[in-house]
Amino acid sequence: MAKKDTFNALIARGVEKETVDKLLIKFNTLKSISDADVSEFVSIGIAEDEVAEIVAKIKKRGVKSSSAKKEKSIENNPTKLMLPVHKQRETSKDEQKLIDICEEKGVWLPLKIITGIAARIKDKNVPESKINELINVASRMYESHVMDSNESVGIMAAQSIGEPGTQMNMRTFHYAGVANINVTQGLPRLIEIVDARRSPSTPSMIIPLKTEITENGKIIQVDEGIARHICYNIEMTTLMDIATIVTDIANMKLILEFDKRKMDDRGITLEDVHSKLVKIKALHNLVEINDYNIVITSDEVSYKKLQQIYDITKTAKIKGIAGIKRAVINKDGNLWSVITEGSNLKDVLEVNGVDATKVKTNSILEIADVLGIEAARNSIINEACGTLSEAGLDVDIRHIMLVADLMTNDGQVKAIGRHGISGKKPSVLARAAFEITAPHLLHAAMNGEIDRLEGVAENIIVGQPVTLGTGAVNLIYTPKKKGDKE
Repeated sequence: MAKKDTFNALIARGVEKETVDKLLIKFNTLKSISDADVSEFVSIGIAEDEVAEIVAKIKKRGVKSSSAKKEKSIENNPTKLMLPVHKQRETSKDEQKLIDICEEKGVWLPLKIITGIAARIKDKNVPESKINELINVASRMYESHVMDSNESVGIMAAQSIGEPGTQMNMRTFHYAGVANINVTQGLPRLIEIVDARRSPSTPSMIIPLKTEITENGKIIQVDEGIARHICYNIEMTTLMDIATIVTDIANMKLILEFDKRKMDDRGITLEDVHSKLVKIKALHNLVEINDYNIVITSDEVSYKKLQQIYDITKTAKIKGIAGIKRAVINKDGNLWSVITEGSNLKDVLEVNGVDATKVKTNSILEIADVLGIEAARNSIINEACGTLSEAGLDVDIRHIMLVADLMTNDGQVKAIGRHGISGKKPSVLARAAFEITAPHLLHAAMNGEIDRLEGVAENIIVGQPVTLGTGAVNLIYTPKKKGDKE
């Protein structure tokens, strides 16, 4: 057993790190520690009363193979092993039947596969022999897709995503049938995803609408008119979208002339505009309705003040959701949806008529804030798969799932780069090999950090085999001496 394996084994058995460092000065294996005399422990600075406790911890826990552990857990509670703690639920009759068959056969399948098979055979008279055959085939297929122990999955995922990524082009494209809605695709979008950018360069949402909505106690079918009405409730409307501003310099006034057709389309009245403008602090007590127009009078005879009022007025928000710069409706079969430039997931989910369960945004961190980390993980997978498939590239989803798991496994969305996962690696050499080499080495030297050479990059740097595949096993061969008995 190599020293680093001995170190990990001692830590796993609850031995203090300082004590472990002392033990590794003299001993290389657990056996040599447990067989040593008390005097040998004392010689490396360990008190006599601690020796018995250390040896007890080493002998207390034997090493078992992963398959043995799995078999023991199945014997104790197979259903618990298949079901994640955070998704505890009652299993259906068909699912329980399949779980019982798995127990009898001594095979293990994840609950997702069990659920999938149960859904297929539900309400169908499938013979017992066929169900057994299904379990056998599913078990064989599952085992053929499981990674071998000590397989370098990270390197395989990096190569499988990185190599096709070099063939991606730098481009944006328009949504089919929707004019002027640009969405970043190709390599720039893939970089945005793995860098966990707070705001995408082209934030966008796809907002499916319900087939019918309730309004004033009545159920109304969603048609083009209703879809356009919902679209205007989502799209942010500023004053300049519905009016023109005429400046009367002689009287220090701004006259707002409204387009009645645009106001009717958006369901806005003159009183609505007036109520929004008077809430703006700089325009308080300056706004009044004059026939079909609104007049804003400056309280000072100053061109600078009039210009300030003009700038505030033209950007005044009248209706809609902040952050949604533009929205257009789209029809797919009998279903209407709204596609936007800009994103505001939290507020969009509250709009009447929106199918909240199917709303999508390309802002991954916004999804994490509103819906949680698991939704963000799924979003990373969907966005990366969609970006690669748009470029005509076929990457196994399991490689992308590995990246998504790594980015979200501690409850926060982390970037892959030096400000995230790569910058938090415990190995000094691995951090230095990625970016800004000198600062990493200098900081590690100042803090007295130790590199235990457990990863891939650091072992390659120092020129020794990595602890993966065949490098994960150490064999010691003691040749027989001449004259030894059989």
